Amino acid sequence: MDMQLDRKMPFSLEAEQSVLGSILIDPACLDIITPIVSSSDFYLEEHQSIYTAMRHMYLESKNIDVVTLVNELVKEGVYDDAGGKEYIRLIAETVPTAANVKDYAAIVRDKSTLRALISACEEVTQAAYAEEEEVERLVEMAESKIYAIAEQKDNKNFVHIKDALLHVYGHLQQLITNKEEIQGMKTGFSGLDEKLVGMGKSDLVLVGARPGMGKTAFALNVAAAAAKRSQKTICIFSLEMSAEQLVTRLLSSEALVDSYRLRSGELTDKDWQDLAHAASILSDCQILIDDTTGLTVAGMMAKLRRVKNLGLVVIDYLGLMQSEHRNENRVQEVSEISRNLKMMAKEFQVPVICCAQLSRGPESRTDKRPMLSDLRDSGAIEQDADIVLFLYREEYYKDKENPQSTAEVIIAKNRHGSTGKVEMGWLGQYTKFTTLDTEEKF
Repeated sequence: MDMQLDRKMPFSLEAEQSVLGSILIDPACLDIITPIVSSSDFYLEEHQSIYTAMRHMYLESKNIDVVTLVNELVKEGVYDDAGGKEYIRLIAETVPTAANVKDYAAIVRDKSTLRALISACEEVTQAAYAEEEEVERLVEMAESKIYAIAEQKDNKNFVHIKDALLHVYGHLQQLITNKEEIQGMKTGFSGLDEKLVGMGKSDLVLVGARPGMGKTAFALNVAAAAAKRSQKTICIFSLEMSAEQLVTRLLSSEALVDSYRLRSGELTDKDWQDLAHAASILSDCQILIDDTTGLTVAGMMAKLRRVKNLGLVVIDYLGLMQSEHRNENRVQEVSEISRNLKMMAKEFQVPVICCAQLSRGPESRTDKRPMLSDLRDSGAIEQDADIVLFLYREEYYKDKENPQSTAEVIIAKNRHGSTGKVEMGWLGQYTKFTTLDTEEKF
């Protein structure tokens, strides 16, 4: 006898009825349980329909009781005129108070998670038996499914617009009460943050420039500022420099100690004091560095899934990344990489900053400021990126020996707002960008 026949999907009738009954007692419960449970978490389709109707009524500020709810369900075609009242009354009598609604919702969510795990494992098992996928891709698929469930991001089911609207309402309310906390991850540069309103969750941010303009320095400056401000974990994938080289740059930038003196060891007593202070600050930051060469996006994602409290990912740089499928056509490879990077940002719900070298196009122009057409290898990068930032320093072409100058951060693409440019300071000896008091805002 097949043991599978004796197994039943995890489901708690009492918990589902108790959640719905609590809402009938106190519709304001929806504000509490919206982050915990959605309509798709209910096992019975009838309960999904009742919960969806309740949310619809709540959004429209309608009274929710037995009579009005049955009327709504009749309009939705869930019940006919004669049916439904008895069951809704039964639900209303399931719980005496709505005080424990959060606990009931947690049970509903947990049962839903167990069902999602069963479903994911069945899909992986079938794929493994079929032996049609490469083993690495199959492992990646299994890992991705389990991670999505663990992070409550299982997107197998559709999300009703009513659910999404309630989440938006909640976000807007939080913006009013705690604006700084809810806005996107800050870059640490006030003029740039004012234009971007922070880097949003799931944003792919491309930082492009010609060699020597300070792409890595800019990305590290943003990473350090984000780590200090947010207390979240910042992951840096360095495909060009070693972890020690990156940390040396971070120390120079944080301590304002000349990077040449750091490399040569010609340090003064004051330098040692400044370095000790900077090291103390940086060691308290949750910054993780991976300097593995030739990583693929799938390899990065596998490592990121093991990181707790992730806040930002930095990749230096795009040109050294490997595609999952080796292709003689680099344009197609880069297109696949950029598409996967956007999927990474969306899956982990954090900004992903990726540095990219530009073509030699600017060198042949009188105005050497970069343009979107200068992005190397693929127009897909421009299409996939939510924000494209170009770094430009005019002094680089006039006086390369001058360590101090101004820089322009050109916002060439901004999916969430306006484009333009922001004037910033550049301290080359410290590999540090700075905010200027005279920041231009266009």
